Amino acid sequence: MHLRTIAPSVAAALALTLGTVGAAVADPSRTAAGRPGDIVTSAPTSFHPLPGQPTRTRAWHLTYRSTTAKGTPTTVSGTVLVPDDGRTGPRPLVTYAVGTVGLGDSCAPSAGFPKGTTMEANLIQQLTARGWAVAVTDYEGLGTPGDHTYTVGRAEGQAVLDAARAAERLPEAVAAGVTEDSPVGVMGYSQGGQASSWAAELHRTYAPDLKVKGTATGGVPADLLKVADANDGNVGAGLILMAAIGQNAAFPELHLEKYLNDRGRRDVAFLRTHCVAADVAAGLFERISDVTVSNPLYQPDWQTRLRESALGTRTPDAPVYLYHGTADELIPYAVGKQLRADWCARGARVQWTPIPLGEHVLGAIVGAAPAADWLAGRFADRPAPDNCA
Repeated sequence: MHLRTIAPSVAAALALTLGTVGAAVADPSRTAAGRPGDIVTSAPTSFHPLPGQPTRTRAWHLTYRSTTAKGTPTTVSGTVLVPDDGRTGPRPLVTYAVGTVGLGDSCAPSAGFPKGTTMEANLIQQLTARGWAVAVTDYEGLGTPGDHTYTVGRAEGQAVLDAARAAERLPEAVAAGVTEDSPVGVMGYSQGGQASSWAAELHRTYAPDLKVKGTATGGVPADLLKVADANDGNVGAGLILMAAIGQNAAFPELHLEKYLNDRGRRDVAFLRTHCVAADVAAGLFERISDVTVSNPLYQPDWQTRLRESALGTRTPDAPVYLYHGTADELIPYAVGKQLRADWCARGARVQWTPIPLGEHVLGAIVGAAPAADWLAGRFADRPAPDNCA
């Protein structure tokens, strides 16, 4: 299917399950100095799961300092949400990593929150309804200059952790109980599962100042090469080229452009400015060979970078709730099982929860409430269950 011949009904259906559509956010400078998590700009915004739906929250759009996959400073955007309940003492904080939204700046979660068009806002509202504050990163390059570093694990994980730091440094949030004493939970699914899992693995070395009590993570693309193989020519084929754009954004020496044919160049131009519903619909059943003159994923430099985003090579220092649909059509169930095995072998405390017959989107919906219940147990300092044995 060519990118310019998208079936509107397919795109609309995918938007309801996968996508985010919203207005663009301002682009701050990436160059000024500061600690990771320091706030560059902040402004009041609003949070609506559906257009006009009230939530009894206060919200701020932020840009904040973070770190690229290569270890250099960058600026990332995001949103901090606090329940408008009058509470001033320390309250739990969840740093929430959204799933795939697309590569265009208009796709950023913070762009959709005021309009009620960010689809995972309904899941996020379940957290604020518990009295928890929530920090939601837009990730590097999504709502700020440059391409979004989609699927680059280290960049994503650092952005997630720094969003929590930024929330703890926002004066208005501090006044509402988000402080350095707040217990912190990490949560995410799909791309957000990759990002939250990376945050779990990086916490000890990158952000030990955060009081992380646990990570709830699901549908995790823990091995990008296996995920790409599974999606080549299948329903998630459009995500492969998106991931290639993201890796190239972080590592421009990969030179994605030299592998693309004319169709691939047109596709990349489209993907850079559209959101996930259109992207997935446009790339249905496309093969890598349809858009390239040779497959970059077979090249040693590409394989090295993709393996750098693999999970399971570091031990999370706080408990993990890991869930995955047994019928996931985008991220193979076996990839999730292997991450569980890898973390368990390293001595991590993991509660593994398969979702019977769950495909990808159903896994996100069905798994959200149990994941939040598990986080509530960690905030209450109850012993974390572990079924690694």
